[in-house]
Amino acid sequence: MPWRCGAHALPVEARTLVMGVVNVTPDSFSDGGHWLRPEDAIAHGLALAREGADLLDVGGESTRPGAQPVPEAEELRRVVPVVAALAREGLVVSVDTRKPGVARAALEAGASVVNDVAALQAPGMAQACAAARCGVVLMHMQGQPEDMQRAPRYADVVRDVGAFLGERAAFAEKAGIARDAVALDPGIGFGKSLEHNLALLRELASLRGPGYPLLVGVSRKAFLGTLAGIPDPTRRVSAGLAATALAIARGADIVRTHDVRATVEAARVADALAGRKGGPA
Repeated sequence: MPWRCGAHALPVEARTLVMGVVNVTPDSFSDGGHWLRPEDAIAHGLALAREGADLLDVGGESTRPGAQPVPEAEELRRVVPVVAALAREGLVVSVDTRKPGVARAALEAGASVVNDVAALQAPGMAQACAAARCGVVLMHMQGQPEDMQRAPRYADVVRDVGAFLGERAAFAEKAGIARDAVALDPGIGFGKSLEHNLALLRELASLRGPGYPLLVGVSRKAFLGTLAGIPDPTRRVSAGLAATALAIARGADIVRTHDVRATVEAARVADALAGRKGGPA
């Protein structure tokens, strides 16, 4: 089935979709401050669309390890003008937020997806998404951004993350969110050690709940730097493409990236080699 996101039906059954990152933040781990002005963020989003992004994920609060929460008024100021401008261009826009007030404002401005790292745990978030009939990404995170990487522990990371995602998907449906509007994200790098991230990527196929597209974001993340010996996040593109291709082969339906053009090219090759999808767009 396609992933239903408001008025859009995104063809996850035909090919892997690419979600381009538009960070309207001063402190994101790899590009903080680059697109802080609305006009710069809008231009960046349009450029990513030209490179082949299927949807654009606009965020105004960094959730990198150690990041501090942003006041809602500031997050609104950052994201709403960017969401509105990109949506007016006919693009599929996602808002990356855990705040129901920001989600509602972004949806009113034209967003079609809420990408929630807290998986609808904030009071009112599920109701806002159900009322808008938008697409929803439910992500697993152990702890909060400010403390999640201090000492992450699991009995069995694959089983624990899978159980959490299943529970949150059931919660979403009980709240009135359509099953075909829900996508799941194991949250690579969000309260996970290097070994946890590798285990999840190796066992992605077991996290694909029936009927739910699986979103995976590895772009420029710290575990890639550890594996490849690359301290600078902006130089982790090749390492990210290797992890992305593996993720696609093992079940990812949507990949989130800062580096859209290269990821689109890698995804087309990975789709063909894996033979999981219907063919090139």
